[in-house]
Amino acid sequence: MNKRRNFIKQTTTLSAGLAMAPTMTFGIGKANTLSNLNIGLIGIGLRGTNHLKNLLLRDDVTITALCDVDSERIDLALEKIKKSRKPKPAVYGKDNYDYRNLLNSENIDAVIISTPWLWHTRMAVDSMKAAKYTGLEVSAANTIEECWDLVNTHEATGAHLMILENVNYRRDVLAVLNMVKQHVFGDLVHFRCGYQHDLRHVLLNDGKTAYGKGVEFGEKGISESKWRTQHSVLRDADVYPTHGLGPIAAMNDINHGNRFLSLTSHSTKSLGLHNYIVENGGEDHPNADIKFKMGDVITSTIETTNGETIIVTHDTTLPRPYSLGFRVQGSKGLWEVDGNRIYIEGKSKPHKWDEADSWLKEYDHPLWKKYGTYAQGAGHGGMDFFVMNAFVESAKQNIAPPMDAYDAAAWSAVTPLSEASIANNGEPQDFPDFTRGKWIVRKPYNWIKETY
Repeated sequence: MNKRRNFIKQTTTLSAGLAMAPTMTFGIGKANTLSNLNIGLIGIGLRGTNHLKNLLLRDDVTITALCDVDSERIDLALEKIKKSRKPKPAVYGKDNYDYRNLLNSENIDAVIISTPWLWHTRMAVDSMKAAKYTGLEVSAANTIEECWDLVNTHEATGAHLMILENVNYRRDVLAVLNMVKQHVFGDLVHFRCGYQHDLRHVLLNDGKTAYGKGVEFGEKGISESKWRTQHSVLRDADVYPTHGLGPIAAMNDINHGNRFLSLTSHSTKSLGLHNYIVENGGEDHPNADIKFKMGDVITSTIETTNGETIIVTHDTTLPRPYSLGFRVQGSKGLWEVDGNRIYIEGKSKPHKWDEADSWLKEYDHPLWKKYGTYAQGAGHGGMDFFVMNAFVESAKQNIAPPMDAYDAAAWSAVTPLSEASIANNGEPQDFPDFTRGKWIVRKPYNWIKETY
């Protein structure tokens, strides 16, 4: 933490530090740098509290407002701010729409939204209309209409939106991106990714029994089980695609010379949550009668305009180890995260995998080489430091973020499109062109050059 705090002090007091702003943002545009950024946090649950913790280490940020309808979360956040010897912020949360009063404050430059999914788009739209630089947690939208709302509001107001996809900054992901940009894999052909994470103890949790044994949700649940589980009851869709798809989209220049073209999705039967309830709550538990609509494993195949395919998997209700299932394959070789293996034609022994470690070290991204030590303890292996720093530095300059409203819309559109495809026996669904043709001329972010 001290290293990160000292790092931020240096970036705000030294001219060399100021020059590092585009380094950390991959931004494009004219700088109009603020020396201090006033931020309002909407949503102080587990994710919002993590953002708060990282922001409190910065001397170029002031938390001027907090908003949450849960007074206990507000109290916890205020205590953290007090211990950090930072000024007490204004507090909002008297009802579900008190966040709009926060947005009306002139003492806020930027807003970070970390609320339940159904509030993401409406809050982000209101934030952009209030001329706030907006950071939005994933996923950004639930419907195609909401995807368009994000894009249309950005274009109408000129206010920027950054989708806070932290996995785009994971160390191995950025190393592979480095390899992609240096053409190590040749011409790109195929990708796999997803969100494969046993969340049964998150989706079903009453907070009263031992970890992983609660079987309640909704009003009787705690944390994400209060709201997230209802999606599994009502929707058969990939409801959480961006952790896997965001990094692949960056590698494949989506919205920057390439775009998602169509999608087909299929869903398995639903057994995982029901079995978990029976095993931990008994066959007579009221929740044992609930019919969960969402299949345990949802598989979507995306075709791009440039001819690549992407397989995206959502798998959160069966017992399994965690994996985002990355695979990057080109005309000269491929990398697979599971098994930590890589094969490059002419470099690897014929038909033999190499361990990926040496390759990832050789192509370690400049961001991690230079600033990795400052990211220690920031959350999720350090990538939370990088995504939040990119947001802050982009907002301070009021420039386009590395992952913008068009990305938020395209990546999040997988949810409603997969739902429609599954409901129609795997019928292909066309992706809207959220850039309205601008993907043809939008230059890709130079993720390598912009880091020096």
